[in-house]
Amino acid sequence: MAIIKREDISQEVFDLYDDYAHNKIDRRIFLERLSVFAVGALTLPSLLSFVQPNYDDPTVAVDDDRFQSEFIIYDSPKGGGEIRGLLSKPANLSGKVPGIVVVHENRGLNPYVEDVGRQGAIDGFITLAPDALTPLGGYPGNDDEGREMQGKRDRLEMLEDFIAAYNYVKNHENCNGNVGVVGFCFGGWVANMMAVQLPGLGAAVPFYGRQPDKEQAAEVQAPLLLQYAGLDERVNAGWPEYKEVLDSNNIEHTAYFYEGANHGFHNYSTPRYDKAAADLAWSRTIDFFKKHLS
Repeated sequence: MAIIKREDISQEVFDLYDDYAHNKIDRRIFLERLSVFAVGALTLPSLLSFVQPNYDDPTVAVDDDRFQSEFIIYDSPKGGGEIRGLLSKPANLSGKVPGIVVVHENRGLNPYVEDVGRQGAIDGFITLAPDALTPLGGYPGNDDEGREMQGKRDRLEMLEDFIAAYNYVKNHENCNGNVGVVGFCFGGWVANMMAVQLPGLGAAVPFYGRQPDKEQAAEVQAPLLLQYAGLDERVNAGWPEYKEVLDSNNIEHTAYFYEGANHGFHNYSTPRYDKAAADLAWSRTIDFFKKHLS
């Protein structure tokens, strides 16, 4: 199979994968349209392998001694009942530190999002990365099935699962009571909505997340750090209206657009990953949380 480099691929391929990953087209149509770009050494199998997630090279090793992680079960009475999540905290933690809820994309708690939770612990926070697929058996081991499963759950009920995670972290013996949220894609929408619904939320960082409607946006109660991909026309289309409401209501917010980056640029597992943008966005995220949660 030919080795494909990111620069060999048309932007249309990334846009096509985005449509597929967000359930705008089914797998049959995705493969039909992807086949158009299979020319010469760029065979359809090689293209498909290139765009699909690959979790073989995580950014944080599971056995890294700078953190401690365990899977826990917490109660979500308004959501899915009992929810499983990865709880991570700095190694040898004895005092209290701020907390972060880490919200996955539209496919459940995959290895990438677990990785984000562990990184947050390395950076000095207690983190909880829930799996909203728990009521359906949990993340199934691949993203395609995960997306299909997540589509069977009500998104407002899933929002309650992450609100319950906030309450769990806030009351944890190692948390100082100050909790923020970071979310990606679907999780970005959840982060925005938690800022609307939780008066005690310390800070919210949505990565390329859909914005609340105008009425909801006016009720945002937490400082926002909004991370957008420059090429993400679908999500970015909602920003001007959101910004107008935030400005008119004097709601603290900062937005960054990462030029040349695709939706999903923080996720190391696909070719949409942009290391420079991901590293800068995460550095800004941690600085923002340290400012508002310490």
